[in-house]
Amino acid sequence: MPDETTVDVVEKEMTPIERMRHSAAHVLAEAVLDIFPDARLGIGPPIENGFYYDFELPRPLTPEDLEEIEQHMGRSIAARKDFQRRPISKEEALALFESQPYKRELIEQFGDGNLSVYQHGDFVDLCRGPHVENTGDLGPFRLTSVAGAYWRGNEHNPMLQRVYGTMFPTQQELDEHLHNLELARERDHRKLGKELGLFTFSPDIGSGIPLFLPRGEMLRHVMESYVRDTQTRYGYSHVWTGNLVKRELFERSGHLAHYSDVMFPPMVDETDVYMLKPMNCPSHMTLYNTQYHSYRDLPLRYAEFSTLYRYEKSGELSGLTRVRALTQDDCHIFCTPDQIQEEFTRAIELIREVLSTYGLTDYRVQLSLRNPEDTEKFVADEEKWTRAENALREALDRLGVPYEPVQGEAAFYGPKADFMARDVLGREWQLSTIQIDFIQPERLGCEYIGEDGQPHTPVVIHRAVTGTTERFLGILIEHFGGVFPTWLAPVQALLLPIADRHIDYAREVQKRLSERGVRVEVDDRSERLNLKIREAQLAKVPYMLIVGNKEVENDSVSVRVRGGADLGSMPIGDFADLIAKDIDERALTPPSLETARA
Repeated sequence: MPDETTVDVVEKEMTPIERMRHSAAHVLAEAVLDIFPDARLGIGPPIENGFYYDFELPRPLTPEDLEEIEQHMGRSIAARKDFQRRPISKEEALALFESQPYKRELIEQFGDGNLSVYQHGDFVDLCRGPHVENTGDLGPFRLTSVAGAYWRGNEHNPMLQRVYGTMFPTQQELDEHLHNLELARERDHRKLGKELGLFTFSPDIGSGIPLFLPRGEMLRHVMESYVRDTQTRYGYSHVWTGNLVKRELFERSGHLAHYSDVMFPPMVDETDVYMLKPMNCPSHMTLYNTQYHSYRDLPLRYAEFSTLYRYEKSGELSGLTRVRALTQDDCHIFCTPDQIQEEFTRAIELIREVLSTYGLTDYRVQLSLRNPEDTEKFVADEEKWTRAENALREALDRLGVPYEPVQGEAAFYGPKADFMARDVLGREWQLSTIQIDFIQPERLGCEYIGEDGQPHTPVVIHRAVTGTTERFLGILIEHFGGVFPTWLAPVQALLLPIADRHIDYAREVQKRLSERGVRVEVDDRSERLNLKIREAQLAKVPYMLIVGNKEVENDSVSVRVRGGADLGSMPIGDFADLIAKDIDERALTPPSLETARA
């Protein structure tokens, strides 16, 4: 989307819907100024599914304010006001926006070239465009929320109020989107995480550091164990490299120069200075250097579930999807240049298998490349960047994997292929990533002895399947709506004794099922059975096992499947086989009545 912090006159290519949403942001600003004449304006770009505008206002906005703003916007749209662009000099712009300090800041920064303003009706805004012809060309819209946003994303700047809106060409599309937003609110992982007893946050511990309750930790354990077992099958070896690293190592790797803004402050121990690890690559390369390596040893695949620490800005923290303590399923593959294609293919196959197991099969690949002109963000080494980018392109082409090149999104040391997956609500998330690195292994002195008997620098492939456990868990909670597949559910079966006299039998059944590897609990509270069933449904437990006199006599359980299906009475052994099959196959849904009886 356009970056509205720049104001050069050249109009960027926009789709028709982006023009519409860009214009809607201007109409939003016009409406806010109508209601709050002293409002100070920030920026207002189009975004996916809508638009926003940042304001400094005399008071916090309320839901009633949004309704009033919508009414003002509706009147402006009905008036069909033309959008008119005109060039403006820096001096004219400074005078025009004399009472708008944020606009003046942009003018001072970008005003050496040509500037332009757009006007519709009496409203004028500093903008490079483009826009629709007139306000009557805008589609159906809705203002959705207000959030805090630091001016220009800098936590040292004032906090503004960001008003979000959504707009679509037709009312039907808008209604569908609003329905999905409501579903997203119901599936919010922060809400479900609390209701399901998975995780929490505490001011005594600190912002961005999630605390996992027993069921949440079980969920983490199952997720990580699955990836660990799958990686092992694909030939990866797991290592451990701790949480602290000497600052000097990050200086040598280049991370301190390019990544220091998200690193926690250093800790001094006499003559040594330590840093909390924000990434694993220098540690894995150091581990590689502790041993002698021949070309016959390669490829060497180091995998690690390591908790890392990144100083994310407090205003950007969001539940599990943006945290400061994160556990990454990280891997670094040390290989020869001739092995890049094979290792890239292996990583792709692993990623596809894991995402498919979680039901995340709708994804695209984004090829993130450097911006050659940005020498501050990216290491300057033309030859190595060209080799790395060509290697990624060739690997994707050989696999027949469609991809979209995006300039400026690479890591500072190399290009990457990012898997952008859509969940059941159609929202896109960046999940898995594969990166090619010719730069860091040379900086850190990684070597192997080639067939020619001479030392060579290995290529390092950085790879993460689920990214971070915390973020991926947050995405899964919303993807499944808390209704986890049986293999993933923290509690897979819940025994519900009808009366106190049935508790001992329930405990016996629990023991027998636990021995088969089932995560099973007993609800032994002296409550009505209907209440226990209803609460088990709310807890989204896959199987509810009711036991009473008949079940005690017949060594059986009465089985209800999450969602309401009643499988009736079943011998314990038969149920154990049924749920074991469900778990072993990692089925996305429990069996229906028909398949269970088959």
